[in-house]
Amino acid sequence: MQRRPSRRQLASGLAAALAGASATSACSPGGGQAPLAGGSQDKPAEKAAARVALLLPLSASAQTAAVAKAMREAAELALFELRQSEVLLSVKDDQGTEDGARKAAEEAIAGGAEVILGPLFARSVRAAQQVARKAAIPLVAFSNDPSVAGNGTYLLSFSPAGETQRVVAFAARSGRRSFAALLPDDAEGKVIEPAFRASVQSAGASVAFTDRYTIESNGLVSAASGLKDLVAEALGGSEPLDALLLPGGQDTLPQLATLIGQAGVDSARVKLLGTSGWDFPHVERNPRLAGGWFAAPDPRGWREFAERFGKTYRTMPPRIASLAHDAVLMAGALASGPKGARFTDQALRRAAGFGGADGHFRFAESGIAERALAVLECRKTGTVVIDRSDSAAAPAGASMSLLGEGTTIRP
Repeated sequence: MQRRPSRRQLASGLAAALAGASATSACSPGGGQAPLAGGSQDKPAEKAAARVALLLPLSASAQTAAVAKAMREAAELALFELRQSEVLLSVKDDQGTEDGARKAAEEAIAGGAEVILGPLFARSVRAAQQVARKAAIPLVAFSNDPSVAGNGTYLLSFSPAGETQRVVAFAARSGRRSFAALLPDDAEGKVIEPAFRASVQSAGASVAFTDRYTIESNGLVSAASGLKDLVAEALGGSEPLDALLLPGGQDTLPQLATLIGQAGVDSARVKLLGTSGWDFPHVERNPRLAGGWFAAPDPRGWREFAERFGKTYRTMPPRIASLAHDAVLMAGALASGPKGARFTDQALRRAAGFGGADGHFRFAESGIAERALAVLECRKTGTVVIDRSDSAAAPAGASMSLLGEGTTIRP
């Protein structure tokens, strides 16, 4: 029986592989990076490899470029992990612009790409998908804007609608009967609200109210008085409010927690619910969020990925980096198929789905990823998984770490 390499061997092996790749990589005629080969060296990669392009905003603003760099490194890490796969990965800089994305997609297709991973931003996805559709090349993007999905474009991003459905269903099963939601007045809020209402109705519970706030300097302040009246009415009703959906992230959640406290929401009485935006370091330190529940991928896979990434690149990855990693794993899971049939709609939407750092997922006909999600609780000592039993995205008998036939991850 072959022994699995240690984490130290993985890190040193990847470093050597990337050093070799960078030593031979020259800029391609189109300005992109020369492809990085993964998989067996028993036969020339050009003969067997599935050509995969990765579009990222590598030369965008400093903060965006740093995220893009980490996503590229995460993709390279996955490429090394797919040692039995046949993938030729070519990274293209889309500059974070529509013109850049269009040109990068054109270069990728001219280079023989059979599938395009990325871009990151919705505006870039719209530009790249026009090129990809003309060439009948599928696009697996990282935007969370559902309006760009479909017709050959798939979104691997985290779906706030799916997360809302998960946490509301769990709260209803746990006895919560009267729900409210405080939502951002933006594209995400417009996606979440119908999912919230449908989930509450499906559970046989009731919606006390939904309210919106604008993300600006005084947007939360102006929402405070109206919210206070809504909360008072909901708490005094025949079926008092006992659950409040509060989607937000590291930048907005502390302010939102203060706002609901001022509005009279007692989190000991009203269960606070969230989406994966709550999944940031030390969220539990805010006392108003104590006991809150949120839906997100099971954190075990992310922690293992972050550890491998940190040992290899000597830094911790941004949370979104796992999307690029898992996109390459997905490509590797399909790479063994014959050229022309590897990345068809049927292959990408296979019932068995795929897996990786963020657990099991599969693509719906809409093009949006359906994920197996956990429910976590905020406690003083950190966030804790309180429910892993989510069969929404995983077929019967499927493993949360399922990668695909003939594909092995070696931690």
